[in-house]
Amino acid sequence: MEFRLALESDVASIMSIIKQAQSYFKEQRINQWQNGYPNPEVIMNDIRKKYSYVLVKEDKVVGTVAVSFDGEKTYDFIFNGDWLSHQAYAVIHRMAVDAQLKGLGLSSIIMKKIEEMCLNKGVHSIKIDTHQENKSMQKLLQKNGFQYCGIIHLLDKSERLAFEKILL
Repeated sequence: MEFRLALESDVASIMSIIKQAQSYFKEQRINQWQNGYPNPEVIMNDIRKKYSYVLVKEDKVVGTVAVSFDGEKTYDFIFNGDWLSHQAYAVIHRMAVDAQLKGLGLSSIIMKKIEEMCLNKGVHSIKIDTHQENKSMQKLLQKNGFQYCGIIHLLDKSERLAFEKILL
């Protein structure tokens, strides 16, 4: 499998995976990624900023994620806890895998690739947030060594659970 920067030509494949995730959240009554977010404009912006990555298996995009090393304004204030560190960090957003391939460990592969990317850049912290009802993401984070740190508020004031992993 190949983990690479996304190209503009990947947008349709990325959006297909995101739409699968949106449907899953709707079925599970999780109010995350509803109301048209993320949309093609968000993905194109990620691609332009070189935040968007894809996991490719046999020439097919099977996973998508946005990774930024530019900080995250909504992480400046954390409630009911604290970050594990206050050093440079990567932030993970908009991670999803092809619904037909769930359970094969693709999300963990993406996490490992992000860790490798961080260590290659000399960054030893990864931060991520997720919806309180998104139990599958919380389980993935725990499985991959992330620790719960507290609550952050998005720009629209909604709460998210915040996690961090320190890389050694």
